[in-house]
Amino acid sequence: MRIGSVCCLVGFLVAVLGSPSYGDDWPQFRGPGLSGRSPDTTLPIKWSDNENLRWKTKLPGPGSSSPIVVAKKVFVTCYSGYGAGGSATEQNNLRRHLVSVDAESGKELWSKSIAPVLPEDNFRGFLAQHGYASHTPASDGERVYCFFGKAGVVAFGLDGKQLWQTSVGTGSATSGWGTGASPIFHGDLVIVNASAESGTLRALNKKTGKEVWKVDGVKNTWCTPAVVQTKEGKPELLVTVPDEVWGFDPATGKKLWWAKVGIGEFPIPGVISEKDVAYVAGGRGKGSGAVAAVRTGGRGDVTKTHVLWQSREYSPVPTPVLVDGRLYCLNDSGFAFCIDAASGKGVYRERLLGGGAGGNRSTYASMVAAHGKIYAVSRTSGTYVIAAGDKYQQIAHNSFASDKSDFNGTPAISDGQMFLRSNTHLYCVQKGK
Repeated sequence: MRIGSVCCLVGFLVAVLGSPSYGDDWPQFRGPGLSGRSPDTTLPIKWSDNENLRWKTKLPGPGSSSPIVVAKKVFVTCYSGYGAGGSATEQNNLRRHLVSVDAESGKELWSKSIAPVLPEDNFRGFLAQHGYASHTPASDGERVYCFFGKAGVVAFGLDGKQLWQTSVGTGSATSGWGTGASPIFHGDLVIVNASAESGTLRALNKKTGKEVWKVDGVKNTWCTPAVVQTKEGKPELLVTVPDEVWGFDPATGKKLWWAKVGIGEFPIPGVISEKDVAYVAGGRGKGSGAVAAVRTGGRGDVTKTHVLWQSREYSPVPTPVLVDGRLYCLNDSGFAFCIDAASGKGVYRERLLGGGAGGNRSTYASMVAAHGKIYAVSRTSGTYVIAAGDKYQQIAHNSFASDKSDFNGTPAISDGQMFLRSNTHLYCVQKGK
């Protein structure tokens, strides 16, 4: 975040004069507070290879992670070698990369690589759809923390210097599906869901990488955890597991409460929250998942006392975004849906238009919101811009005709710019560029 008298003056003038507002850093998966929301008011509605594209930078390999933005630098992870476009067949050729790009020019500042810990999961099945770089990095403004699966958690300085590397297990997820939960930071801790690697939830010291606490029995979940608040203002760490959500003390890892919420067997979406209510989602088809609301601050089994509602809508991968009391999300059949966050009642359910029905049916990226608009990136059919509100209104459908690769990452928003990543390139779209 920016500090100092100059920035305070700018903030005052913006508030008084009504000038366009811009977001600050986007330091982790789905941005500040894991909310997916930005105060930016000048993002473009339409873009293409020839319109509102500020720059385009080739990446060293594919990846399903999302970009983050810190101090005018964009950070994104990729992988190369084994499984990357068939360029190699041996697992020992696998490399995971952290790339730093100048946000203004798109120039690559540096790229660092990490060798694999073998044997890796084989490149096949569901793993082949997202690859070996599916965890979004996180930054506290001093370091960038990357989760590289079996290769562990790695911390880098903003200058690219590797500071530490810590293993959190070398196991494999169910059916060899790979791994993808993103790290988060809280106080002096980096917290990771290492379900695939070791069936654990772990907290590491940010400066040293040493383990502070570990929770066992966290299995078959790809959820990015979140630290939320209770009504009393106390922090709780939440993570979803098959059909349930669990709450922990983030300082010690002590399990505080749990609730059955019917989100399905293999939850992937992250946890979001507003005040003292957490919203969770999951499922692999209608009738096999849910979106649910749970009040935080319980103890023990709180299914009967703290589960506020359950909706039979479902979200296989994307995390919903909450805007003005409405939850917005996508399912795997190409439908956008909106739920009233207070009651759980459906507001609308409409099919996305454009891009072909086949491409619409698979979405990995989570929705993000800014200035009354929802941005939804599909894997193969471009980005849909939807008006926030009780009536479905698709404002625009954008794509880069020159890029036929998958777009699996959630957009990052900062200072009037939106950053999108594909399996081949990193893009910056900005109004008037």
